[in-house]
Amino acid sequence: MDWNKQLTDQLDFHWRVQLRPRLEGLTDEEYFWQPVPGAWTVHEDGSIDWEYPTPEPAPVTTIAWRMAHIIVGVLNMRTASHFGGPPADYQTWQYATSADEALKQLDDAYAAWTDGARKADLSRAVGPAEGPFAEEPMATLVLHINREVIHHGAEIALLRDLYLRES
Repeated sequence: MDWNKQLTDQLDFHWRVQLRPRLEGLTDEEYFWQPVPGAWTVHEDGSIDWEYPTPEPAPVTTIAWRMAHIIVGVLNMRTASHFGGPPADYQTWQYATSADEALKQLDDAYAAWTDGARKADLSRAVGPAEGPFAEEPMATLVLHINREVIHHGAEIALLRDLYLRES
C-alpha cells in the first residue's frame, strides 16, 4: 500500500472538491470583513493581529486571518521545517493585502506542502521543529496538517456564508 498517497489523497480530495471551490470569487471586502468588532485580521497595510500565547478567550478572526494561519503556520512553516521550503514565520511573513494575493499564496503553500508530503518518509521522526512532538512519525504530522486545513477551511466557508447573509 502507498501510504503517502493515501494520506495526501485525503487532503487533496477535500481541497479539490470542497475547500478550493468554496474560495472561488472571494472578494477583498469578504477577505477583510470583520464578523464582530475587534476581530483579529490581516490589515490592508500587511500587518496582522497576532499574540502568543493566544488570549483567552481566543479572538474571533476574519477570513484574511484564517487564510494567513493556514498559509504561514499550517503549511509554509512545516514545508520549511521538513521539506526544504523557504523560511516562514508569523513575524516576518509578507501577508496578502488582497483576496487574490491570498489565494495565490494559499495555492502555492498547498502545492509545496503536498509535494513534500507525497515524497516524505512517513516513519521518520519529525524532529525538533515540532517541539514536544519531535519523536512522532511524519505520518502523524501529515494527518495533523490534514485536520488543520480541513478545520480552518470549514471556518472560512462558514465566514463566507455569514458574510453573504450580513450584506
